Amino acid sequence: MHNILAIFRKEVRASFKSPMAYIFLVFFALFNGYFFTNTFFLFGQSDMRALFNIVPMVYLFFVPVVTMSLIARENNLGTSEVLATLPIQDYEFVIGKYLSALVLIFAGLGFTLIHFFTLLSVGTNIDYGTVISGYIGLALVGGLYAALGTFSSSLTDNQVVAFIVAVVLVLVFYLLDKLLLFMPSALAGPIQFMAVDYHLANIRRGVIDSRNLIYFGSLIWLFLTMTVRVVEMRKWR
Repeated sequence: MHNILAIFRKEVRASFKSPMAYIFLVFFALFNGYFFTNTFFLFGQSDMRALFNIVPMVYLFFVPVVTMSLIARENNLGTSEVLATLPIQDYEFVIGKYLSALVLIFAGLGFTLIHFFTLLSVGTNIDYGTVISGYIGLALVGGLYAALGTFSSSLTDNQVVAFIVAVVLVLVFYLLDKLLLFMPSALAGPIQFMAVDYHLANIRRGVIDSRNLIYFGSLIWLFLTMTVRVVEMRKWR
């Protein structure tokens, strides 16, 4: 646990010492704010559903940008070889990196609370339970995409390649339920279950089912485990 916290603190400090973290957060806030205010002023939709529909789409590129350098940078600089000589387990290295990415993602989510307070200020009746469950769903999706991005970053020493691989993986999970019309009916059920939006839609309605939690938890565990295996393989090459 000590090693995980040490890596986590180091990565978070490095992220916020760099202007890139603030640029990412500003763009994340601007994109969400632009689309939310469009629905608010142009379509008269004064609830949080618009935001909960927008954020997963912004995640498609925001999360890969956050995660692309996590491990690829270490591979490129050769510091992963130095880390191999230290008393740090591979899983500690991966989890510390992963948790540091979650900080940026959750910070971005924190910026979106301004829209919640905006609705409160104009006297909108808000279902607080749905808002809380919606944010839980967005946090789970962010966690899954961060695991996909961390895995992608471990595959290469090129940050651009890591970004592209992460975007492809994220798009696959995002688009699965959009492609059901082109799938055989026998495969429709399993493919729909693997789609992120299928589980997020349930949570957004205020229904937090154990199956949804198991889905996100299992995939996060799977991709982090695969990341640990890739790090181990690169170490012994």
